[in-house]
Amino acid sequence: MNQSLKFALGLFLVSVLRLFPHPPNVEPITATLMPYSKQWGAWSGALFGVASVLIYDLLTGTLGVWSLLTMLGYGLLGLAAGLYFAGGKRTGAFHYLFFAVVGTVFYDALTGLSVGPLVFHQPFMEALVGQIPFTIYHLAGNVALSLVVSPLVERLIVQNAALETSHIAKLVGLTAH
Repeated sequence: MNQSLKFALGLFLVSVLRLFPHPPNVEPITATLMPYSKQWGAWSGALFGVASVLIYDLLTGTLGVWSLLTMLGYGLLGLAAGLYFAGGKRTGAFHYLFFAVVGTVFYDALTGLSVGPLVFHQPFMEALVGQIPFTIYHLAGNVALSLVVSPLVERLIVQNAALETSHIAKLVGLTAH
């Protein structure tokens, strides 16, 4: 896979950013998976979303049944992003912003209204009411990150020819120039 270094860099970036202290519900997964889904399609976006959650939960020792629902949510978000950005007609910050808003509402509805009731036996109405401030923070974070992080990841990693695995191999002498 000629893009494996780029994929690994994105996963590393998401993991590192999530390890730094940050406001509640501000996470870089959606903002980072959008350029990957846009460039390499729905299945790449799904894999990126699932791997982002799995790696972080393994690193932090927080892997649990909720991780499965979170991985499902980000996997579906990656699929949806790949479909939304397919064909290359949707470019620019507005489309990242639009998808971040719609995707966040979808993701929060899916995970927020399932994890509490299904895993922790929380009453549905309690989960619904509690989800409102969570989603407001999550939307604010994803709006900001989609306008800053998504275009940067697209330009500096995803579209950067110098980060192609074949290019790196030539630089270190593993293949003929």
